[in-house]
Amino acid sequence: MAINLLKGKVLINNVCTLSPTRDLCVQVLSSDETSANADLRDLAVIALRVAASNASSILTDAKMLIDDANLNPEVQQGLSDCKENILDAEDQLEDTIAALLEDDDSQAQKWLKAALAAITTCDASIPGDDDVLSVKSAQFRQLCNIAIVITKSLSKLI
Repeated sequence: MAINLLKGKVLINNVCTLSPTRDLCVQVLSSDETSANADLRDLAVIALRVAASNASSILTDAKMLIDDANLNPEVQQGLSDCKENILDAEDQLEDTIAALLEDDDSQAQKWLKAALAAITTCDASIPGDDDVLSVKSAQFRQLCNIAIVITKSLSKLI
């Protein structure tokens, strides 16, 4: 059966086999109540909304850490830079969703790649990789990669 004829749980299981984080993919896509009747484009939007929520959480943590008077000024500057990049990533995820809703899958891919580049820049501005922001940015990357798998599947339908 062609993937564009599938919906809901069957489609989720099918598309998530293409993801390196299959279990996370199924969990994320199944978490939205609208996924029961979702097509591929709907699933991409669900994945992007979860990624945007993750970005908002990173932003909240970054703002909280920036206000810590005991932090080294270099670390505070890195956090401030990261905050700006996360704001960009949030905007780019919104642009990705808008492109998907307009059936512009190639634009969606571009915006999604830009969001991933923004989180990579954020990571580079903060020393270490075991802090809460690094863990959440790794999750953000996984969520965006799920959306990439889905949007690539969309482009194959044409």
